[in-house]
Amino acid sequence: MSLERSEFVDGVAARSLSEISEVDAVRIGGDIISSARRLIALLRSVGDCQWLHHPPVIAEAIRRYDELWMPLISDLTVGLKPPMILPPLDVEWVWFCHCLNPVSYSDYCERRFSKLIGKPAIYDEENEDYAVLQCEKIWSLRYPLESFENRADPDSLETVSLVNEDIKSLVKKQMFLWEKFSAPYMSETVYLIAARLRYKGFLLILHKFKDEVSSLIPASDILLMWLTHQSYPTVYKDDVDEMLEEMTRKVVQVGEKVEKTEVETTKELWDRYFNQPYEKAGGELSIIANESGLSNNTMFYWPVSDMDVNTAYKSIRPRFVLEAEQNESIDRSFLRLRVARCHRKLQLDKKMTDLSSEASWQKAWHLYCEFGTLGFILESHCDRSRGICFKSGKPEGMIEFPWNDLLRAHSLASGRFLGKQVSVFASVTPPVQAPYLLRFVPDRVTDDSGAMISDSVQRTNNFRPQEGRWLTRTVLDHAGRECFVIRIRVGKGVFKRGGEVPSPVKSEERITEVRVGSWSYVEGSIGKAPAKVVGTVTPKEPMEDWEAAWEFSTGDELCIRWDSLGTISELRLYSRNPGSLVRLLTGRRMQYKGEDEEDDEGFVTVVRSTEEDPTEKATALIDWKHQAVEFLPEEDAVFVLLLSVSILRSVTHKRREDVGKLLVRKRITEATGERDWGSVIVDASSTNVSSSSSPYVEPWYRNSGKVMAMEEKAQVARYPYPVMSYSNVDGGDNLYKHVIFG
Repeated sequence: MSLERSEFVDGVAARSLSEISEVDAVRIGGDIISSARRLIALLRSVGDCQWLHHPPVIAEAIRRYDELWMPLISDLTVGLKPPMILPPLDVEWVWFCHCLNPVSYSDYCERRFSKLIGKPAIYDEENEDYAVLQCEKIWSLRYPLESFENRADPDSLETVSLVNEDIKSLVKKQMFLWEKFSAPYMSETVYLIAARLRYKGFLLILHKFKDEVSSLIPASDILLMWLTHQSYPTVYKDDVDEMLEEMTRKVVQVGEKVEKTEVETTKELWDRYFNQPYEKAGGELSIIANESGLSNNTMFYWPVSDMDVNTAYKSIRPRFVLEAEQNESIDRSFLRLRVARCHRKLQLDKKMTDLSSEASWQKAWHLYCEFGTLGFILESHCDRSRGICFKSGKPEGMIEFPWNDLLRAHSLASGRFLGKQVSVFASVTPPVQAPYLLRFVPDRVTDDSGAMISDSVQRTNNFRPQEGRWLTRTVLDHAGRECFVIRIRVGKGVFKRGGEVPSPVKSEERITEVRVGSWSYVEGSIGKAPAKVVGTVTPKEPMEDWEAAWEFSTGDELCIRWDSLGTISELRLYSRNPGSLVRLLTGRRMQYKGEDEEDDEGFVTVVRSTEEDPTEKATALIDWKHQAVEFLPEEDAVFVLLLSVSILRSVTHKRREDVGKLLVRKRITEATGERDWGSVIVDASSTNVSSSSSPYVEPWYRNSGKVMAMEEKAQVARYPYPVMSYSNVDGGDNLYKHVIFG
C-alpha cells in the first residue's frame, strides 16, 4: 500500500516515495539489489573469520592489497571494464574499506595507475567462486613466491612495517561494520528493493535541500545502499559525479560524531517532502555509531542460520518473526494496540498526550511479532476530561494493518488516518526464520506401546491388559501444536483393573525416549503416542568424580557435578563428533544474559564452536525447571529436549524434591491463543507503554516462572493442578516417587 499525497493532510506539498522517477533522483547504475546482497555475504564472512581482526593479519592484508592486488587488477583492466576476477577475502575486505572513501580511493588510483580502478559486477555465488579460482591462477603466475592466502600469524608480536597508514585508518574505521548489517532480513529481496527506493529518496532530498543543510544522516537501510554504491567506484563516480562534493561533505559516515540537530534536520526534511517518518522498521538511525552493535540486553535475538537441521522432523514447524514499528502524529487521543491473531489478552495502551510535541512524528510501538499474528489492530479512544476511557466500550476508530499488506507496500510501510486527526504510519521488515520455542507439559501415563492408561484404550483393544508404565510429557511448539512426545520408563509388568501393583524398573532401564509427531486420539483426549522414536537417553554409572551421567542414543555422554548446596556446579558433554565443540554453561549466558542473575538457577546455555571457527556461539537456552527450551534452527530439537529432561531428572534425584513437577501425571491444557509466549515482544524503545511491565511482552526467559505458569487453564480443566493423588491403575504415587527420587 503506497502512501499517496492525499492520504494524509490535504494541502501538504509532499509526494510518495513511489512517485520518484529517474528524472527526480540520481540514477543508480548496475544491479544494486544483487550487489547489496553480496556485500552482506562479504560482511558476514568477515565477521565469521575472527583471525582477520588481529592486527598482524590486517597489516599483512593491507600490504597484499597495496603491493600485489592493485597493481595486478590495474594491469588486467582494459578501459573502464575490470576483469571478472576476485581477490582472497582479506584483500577484498581492505579493497571494500578503501572504496568507502571515494576521494581518497580516486586520488590513490590516479596517483599510482593514472586511472580509476573499478570492481567487477559478480553477483552469482558460483561465478564468484570461479572468479576467485581464476584470480588464484593469475596470482600464482605473477607472484610465485607470494601465497594466495594470508599466512600471517594472528598471535605474532611482529607486524608488517611501512603499511599504508591512510588505508589502515579506513579499515580500522569499519571494525564493527559487519555487526550493523547482521539482521537476517537484510538479505531479503523485498527489503533491498524498499531500501533502494528510500536511498533514491535520500539522494533526492540531498539534491533538493543542498543549500539548506550542512549534513544528513542515513538510516540503516539507506546506509546499506550507499555503502554498496560506493563499493563500485566507477559506477558510483558516473552516478553521483555532480553531487560527489555534497555527498562527501554532507552525508554522515559510520564513525562520525552526530549532533542532535543533525538528526532532527534529517527527520524534518524527510517529513516535509514525503510526509512520513524517516525512521522505520529496519531503517534506524543508531547504526552510525562506530561501536559494537551486539548487546547482552538485546530485546530479540535472531541470528542468521545457514541451515535448519530440524526439517527432518515433519511435526515441527519453523517459526517466522518480523520487526514492526508504528508511529503517530500528535493528538489528544488514547490508543490501544492488539494483534489480529494469537495473544488475545495483549492490549498495549498509550496516552497520546504523553508524547513529546517537539516532532510531528513519534515512535509509539516497536514490536517483534510472529508472522502468525497476521497483523496488528489499532483503536482510538476519546479523551473524556483528559481521563482514560478504554473501559467505556467501543472505540472511536479502528484500523488494521495486515502483515501481507505492509509487505506489498512501497518501502514496506503504509500511512493511514485513524479517525479525523490521528495520522498513523506502520512499517515492517520481511519475516525471517527465528529460534524455535518448545515446551513440554504434563500428560497421562502411557504403557509400553505408547497408549495412555485408560478404559477407552482397553475397550479398543478388547480389554487386553496394558503392559508397562511410562511417565509422559507432550511437547508443544510456539503455537501450542503437538510435535513430540517425551516418555520416561517407570514400571514393568502386565496390569489390568484390579489389585495389581506395578513394580519399578531397574535404574539402568529408566530410559527417556522422544517420539516425533502428535497423539492419535481414540476418544476425547485419550490417545496413543506416535510410533517413531527419534532419540533416547539412559542413566549410567558416572565416571571419575562426576556424580551423575547420561548416555545419549547419539553416543554423546552428559556428566553432572554438584556443589555443597545441591546446585549444579558443572556440566560436561563428551561428544562423539570431534569437529563440534560443545559447552554447557549454567545460567543465562551470552545473548540471553540479563542484569538480574537471581532467577538463573534453572537455566543452562548450550554453546558451540568448531575447530575451523573457535568463536563460541550460544545455540540453545534450556529452562529445565519450567520445561521450556529455545534453540537455533542449526541445533537439533531432540538433542535439546533430551538434555533438558536429563538435567531435570538429575536435579530432582539429587534434591529429592519435585522441582519440575515430574509427579504430575494428568493432562494439563495449554492456554493457547490467550498469552502465546514469544508471539509479541515489545522493544524497550517503545515509549510510555502501560503494559510493558507484563512478562508476556518480554523475552520469555526474563520471567519464565510467570510466562510458563499453567494455573489459568488448569483450574478449569477436568483435573485440578497440582494433582495430589492418583489411581493405582497409573501405578500410585509411591512408584513414581521411588523412580524419580531414587
